[in-house]
Amino acid sequence: MTDRAREPGLPRLWATWRMGYIKGLHRRGADSVFTLLPREEDGPGNLIVHRGKTCYIVLNLFPYNAGHCMVVPFREVGEFSDLTPEERLEIMDLADLLMRALRRALDAQGFNMGMNLAKLAGAGIPNHLHLHVVPRWTGDTNFMPVVGDTKVLPEGLEATYEKVRAAIRAELEAG
Repeated sequence: MTDRAREPGLPRLWATWRMGYIKGLHRRGADSVFTLLPREEDGPGNLIVHRGKTCYIVLNLFPYNAGHCMVVPFREVGEFSDLTPEERLEIMDLADLLMRALRRALDAQGFNMGMNLAKLAGAGIPNHLHLHVVPRWTGDTNFMPVVGDTKVLPEGLEATYEKVRAAIRAELEAG
């Protein structure tokens, strides 16, 4: 008997490692994960690959693809129109830097970029907007998401973190 026969809905995929995330960074307190992360020292533990003046770049803990990052303002703000002109400009400048770095580090061939603004639009953290930058490659999808409701990622977050961080430094040095 399958899970679907016993109980309606999707089959279960046990991701027991997520409990640390739920109890830790993603707690339901006054501070969002995007406010807590910059308080920590940069490294594979907090996944911040670069800090700008008003925004930072962080790898997504639950990526759609290897190298999936977000550009996040340090200041908690949920509405795009509430960003300062400096924050809006830096979000775009850091997205540009990130895409160049992802081409360098991972040979990205294209990108999806976007924001989910407000809970209704799918924002997991509606009070702290962020720009998703997802690298893409020819053939980067397969049957697993359709048949198994599972995304297969080709390398671990720590390895991706090191590659992306080094590529951002190289891009900044190249000017």
